[in-house]
Amino acid sequence: MVGEITLSDRAAEKIRQLLAGNSDEKGLRLRVVAGGCSGFEYKMAIDAIAADDRVIEKNGARILLDATSAVHLNGTELDYKDDLMQSGFVFINPNVKSTCGCGTSFSA
Repeated sequence: MVGEITLSDRAAEKIRQLLAGNSDEKGLRLRVVAGGCSGFEYKMAIDAIAADDRVIEKNGARILLDATSAVHLNGTELDYKDDLMQSGFVFINPNVKSTCGCGTSFSA
């Protein structure tokens, strides 16, 4: 099924923290948009559920995907790293053919 992504336990916990205090009608929207130096880049925002969204939930964490982004994120694992050098979400995306030097954009 297109739009299948998985969340690590760390990512689910961080998403629950981000959504705490928000309406039950909201989730973390993951988007792939044209841009960056390699062609595509990831965007994230707390957003309301749209009628045509693919909604993925794990342990109270809710991810929202539009149809176009779901194609680019199919098979992706979303993780969250929190260490001394860097903290943030990490996309382990099997559809990526190359990434840029800055690490924030990719080509598919």
